Amino acid sequence: MNKRLIVGSECNNMRFDRWLRSKIGKIPQSLIEKTLRAGKIKINKKKIKSSFKIKTNDQVDFFNFNFKEEIIQKKIKYSPSNEIIKSNENLIIDNNDDFIVLNKKAGISVQGGTKSKKNLIDIFSKSQIFQGTKPYSVHRLDKDTSGVFIMAKNRQSAQLLTSLFRLRKVHKTYLAICNGELEKNSGELNDELIRFDNGKKIIENAKTIFKVLDKNSNSSLVEMRPITGRKHQLRKQLFNIGHSIYGDKKYRSSISSKGINKDLMLHSYQIKFMINQKKYTYKALLPDYFKKLLKVKRLDFPNLI
Repeated sequence: MNKRLIVGSECNNMRFDRWLRSKIGKIPQSLIEKTLRAGKIKINKKKIKSSFKIKTNDQVDFFNFNFKEEIIQKKIKYSPSNEIIKSNENLIIDNNDDFIVLNKKAGISVQGGTKSKKNLIDIFSKSQIFQGTKPYSVHRLDKDTSGVFIMAKNRQSAQLLTSLFRLRKVHKTYLAICNGELEKNSGELNDELIRFDNGKKIIENAKTIFKVLDKNSNSSLVEMRPITGRKHQLRKQLFNIGHSIYGDKKYRSSISSKGINKDLMLHSYQIKFMINQKKYTYKALLPDYFKKLLKVKRLDFPNLI
């Protein structure tokens, strides 16, 4: 099957393999490399590598390329109702020309996947706020974690914000309610966290600064400032020291209270960064269920919003 596509301005300077997946769907890297070597995909009539940076108005030609569904599993987008779009728009903390900041609800994914259809990217893609453009995810926030979340409005802002996160120039503060009384009131958590990627074992260093805001023999309210950005970092680190977060169904110690709540008590409370010498600071209101558990556990939070 032969086909021709033209690169839009929103994809300027994007890696070709990323662009291909955004247009066609999930396709193995090995198939992309093989197809490029065979000359079945050319840009401006020339063979290129998968890392090639495409430009606006580049002409991409496909020759005898297999677009069959069984080879390319194109993601089915979630179609949100107007009510869902409006309810998420109401969560916006700031809306400017370059990005939006919202107080994300727990229970919703940032991007769609096989296990989760409802997601912020597809919701805001249908919002008038992103008319003429599309939302770009610039950092991660677990599905069950609430709080401050940023989405860029254009590719340039997305690249800048992604770089700030990668260079650790975005300072994040989380709040967690965990089981038991932490021994130390402040300190640093350093761990070698293990994860698996396609069956391959990966060990990553994780570093977090923590401060106990209040505690008793039963529970602790902990402020956490991650230095690294590993998957499930805060949840794993608290679990490793025997103080799992309430509501965490994956990293849960044997002493965890059962049935006390269904929500994960982890909240992205504050984000701070600087662009062109301008300081940005955003805080997200605590969810009602979070404040309720603080009261139940008799933990004080007078200075928190």
